[in-house]
Amino acid sequence: MPSASFSSSRSYVRRSRRKGGHRIPLPSRTQSTEPCESVPCPNNVTGSAMAATACAGPSGSGGGGSPPVPAAAPATTAGHHSPYDLRRKSPPAYHEPGPSGTCSLPARKRPRTSLSQGVDVCNVSQYLQYELPDEVLLCILSHLTERDLCRVAQVCKRFNTIANDTELWKSLYQSVFEYDMPLMHTAPCQFEFMTADECDAENPWKESFRQLYYGIHVRPNFRPKKDSRIKHFNTIRAALEYVEERGGSTPASSSGGSPCAGAGAAAAGAGVAPGGAGAACACAGAGAGPCACRRAAQPKPALVFVHQGLYQEECLAIDTDVQLIGCAAGNVAESVVLEREAESTLTFAEGASRAYAGHMTLKFSPDATSTMQHHKHYCLEVSDNCSPTVDHCIIRSASVVGAAVCVSGAGANPVIKHCDISDCENVGLYVTDYAQGAYQDNEISRNALAGIWVKNFANPIMRRNHIHHGRDVGIFTFENGLGYFEANDIHNNRIAGFEVKAGANPTVVHCEIHHGQTGGIYVHESGLGQFIDNKIHSNNFAGVWITSNSNPTIRRNEIYNGHQGGVYIFGEGRGLIEHNNIYGNALAGIQIRTNSDPIVRHNKIHHGQHGGIYVHEKGQGLIEENEVYANTLAGVWITTGSTPVLRRNRIHSGKQVGVYFYDNGHGKLEDNDIFNHLYSGVQIRTGSNPVIRGNKIWGGQNGGVLVYNGGLGLLEQNEIFDNAMAGVWIKTDSNPTLKRNKIFDGRDGGICIFNGGKGVLEENDIFRNAQAGVLISTQSHPVLRRNRIFDGLAAGVEITNNATATLEHNQIFNNRFGGLCLASGVSPLIRGNKIFSNQDAVEKAVGGGQCLYKISSYTSFPMHDFYRCQTCNTTDRNAICVNCIKTCHQGHDVEFIRHDRFFCDCGAGTLSNQCQLQGEPTQDTDTLYDSAAPMESHTLMVN
Repeated sequence: MPSASFSSSRSYVRRSRRKGGHRIPLPSRTQSTEPCESVPCPNNVTGSAMAATACAGPSGSGGGGSPPVPAAAPATTAGHHSPYDLRRKSPPAYHEPGPSGTCSLPARKRPRTSLSQGVDVCNVSQYLQYELPDEVLLCILSHLTERDLCRVAQVCKRFNTIANDTELWKSLYQSVFEYDMPLMHTAPCQFEFMTADECDAENPWKESFRQLYYGIHVRPNFRPKKDSRIKHFNTIRAALEYVEERGGSTPASSSGGSPCAGAGAAAAGAGVAPGGAGAACACAGAGAGPCACRRAAQPKPALVFVHQGLYQEECLAIDTDVQLIGCAAGNVAESVVLEREAESTLTFAEGASRAYAGHMTLKFSPDATSTMQHHKHYCLEVSDNCSPTVDHCIIRSASVVGAAVCVSGAGANPVIKHCDISDCENVGLYVTDYAQGAYQDNEISRNALAGIWVKNFANPIMRRNHIHHGRDVGIFTFENGLGYFEANDIHNNRIAGFEVKAGANPTVVHCEIHHGQTGGIYVHESGLGQFIDNKIHSNNFAGVWITSNSNPTIRRNEIYNGHQGGVYIFGEGRGLIEHNNIYGNALAGIQIRTNSDPIVRHNKIHHGQHGGIYVHEKGQGLIEENEVYANTLAGVWITTGSTPVLRRNRIHSGKQVGVYFYDNGHGKLEDNDIFNHLYSGVQIRTGSNPVIRGNKIWGGQNGGVLVYNGGLGLLEQNEIFDNAMAGVWIKTDSNPTLKRNKIFDGRDGGICIFNGGKGVLEENDIFRNAQAGVLISTQSHPVLRRNRIFDGLAAGVEITNNATATLEHNQIFNNRFGGLCLASGVSPLIRGNKIFSNQDAVEKAVGGGQCLYKISSYTSFPMHDFYRCQTCNTTDRNAICVNCIKTCHQGHDVEFIRHDRFFCDCGAGTLSNQCQLQGEPTQDTDTLYDSAAPMESHTLMVN
């Protein structure tokens, strides 16, 4: 190290290359490594020679007989401390030179001595090692190259500490690599920027320098330091040709990858072993040749740093293991631009198994006036039998044909990650012809065509990509394309978020597909696929479309808040729809139409703004073990020739009907639980003819089953109970068949048939209903055979209002108001019935002189003679029982009306005279029981 105090006229001792000639002895490896130990100083050695020796490091070693060069002691502090603290540490005590010609270094606290020609070499060494201010030493070291800096670090502890200063290495690092943060390169094709706090190394900048040192640089018109051994080139092509000439390695990598490699000494002061591994090899000393582990280790791919600039018209076709990485301050990828107007910008071909391209912009901008076809030209092309890594690149293509990135051919298996493939005038990423690869954490957006195409048995793995705002579909798999798509965010694309066509069979898991301007997922033309555990929501059309013989699996997805339906299956679509949560959609949760035949099971379909499941236009399907609830309209609609099979579903808590068959809707309804609907549990109308078997239908606020307007159907072995109105309504020319049902515990009647209703009732058990077990009214004519009607709180069978019926071999017993009650003018066909053990409470009350209101209140309608009092000016709707006529209206102008169902208005307290047979008056309803018409579904009105 030169000193400003040296006289220019001083003659320096020339170091001899002969053995033993004027050599300054150095401590051996077995001696103490303290830098302040006494150093032999021959009296005839000048100060300048000592200074040079102190800083020369291992390069000063010569012939035999000299002790080996020691490894510098590593820094002992856990973290980096200011070098200025070291100056306050006291060196060993000073001793005068002894008789042997050696001298000990003096104490640091003695007054500083200015150097002159008369000062011996020991004082020079003392000044350099202890008295030279740290600021000056740092300034001097800042002008050294990385190799010289590593040599200086081996001189003594103080030099080692200062030479490892973080800011010193940061400045050197940024002058070479320009990065704002250390870039760690722990393995081939692996690069990661880390802040100093995130890095475990004591000096992150030096550690990054060590890892990247073996690279060469493309830096146009750059002039490196005179002694620097880092190679620089003006063009990428020149750098690649240089690498190819050297067999795929760079000079630094062949010498060990460390700034101190080739210096002839252990690089402990530089933090790395000569081989770059940081530790001695286990095979060391085993033989004269390379150790076994070195022979087996795969060489590092060449590393080329491409510095800031626009690189045009460089045809880059890479078929070897080379790593290209952008190198600039700030946003690296934006500062390093590779652009082509003809042919692909960057191509990886067979042989590039460990190639890398990262942190740069790739552009393909064909000349609009050119007649050259560009359908096979791309920004980035990966062909057969290569597996490069492309990382943190910006990819832009102005070509209106082809794609920005094309991966094709068997054996094409790249890793493309953290790239931005956006604003292209064509497809973003195109994977085809048996290609594979891993594509993760990429931004793919605003492309003119699909964000991603997968075709012809290509089978990529795509994870955590952000695919959005495309002017076409988000991901398009077609013509037998495959692929595994996981945790991607796909949204705001103009067409579907994910399209599957023509035999394609992708697997899509844990993706979020939302806010599509049309639909979420579109599977058509014999498409397949597995869609599992995705979130599909807020799409303008259906969340999932399945059509034209497609057969995907839709499993465990959340499909919600669609602006239309949840899942739409049409045009002979199929599919397995299971374990999904489908809710909050504007139209039906699942819609099946036009000969489609899916399997729908184990789903939750709820809180839809429309209906739950809608099957129409000859739709089919197996719908089983779903929970359909809390939908605004019908839980399930079946219409227009459709024939689905519904088994073991729970359909409940709807705001209208549970299951609604209309306009020739058919199908089977088996073993379902249908309960707690605001309207009926089941409605059948207008030619519909379903089979309803083995269901439990209860809790309907408007009855259990309503058959009306020409409805048909077979109701068999159902349990219909605890409904607010009749268990079964049959009206307006409907003609269902009821067999072996249990209709019980209704809060109104069991079966109510009126307004021309028909039907065949066979072998049913009808019991414990609040009103008549069977009420037949207004021109109806059903057939009752072999039924058991018992334990009713009113009559067993009541026939009124010009109705008739055929009653054959029924058992009617233990009903409160009587077994069979016939109104005036009714003449049913009665044959072989058993009517017994009924309580006849009406006749008993009349015989006991009671008002019939006493036994009925206003909730029951016992059948007996009723009258009207003209004196009391009662209306046509009022009726008075015989005992009240005799007692309360004695002497009044009264008339007999008929024998029919009613409750007594006199006993109810609605007339001007208070009833003398009854207590306090109660609120009147309608005296004559004319069954309130059940509410019909408003589905058609809303639809």
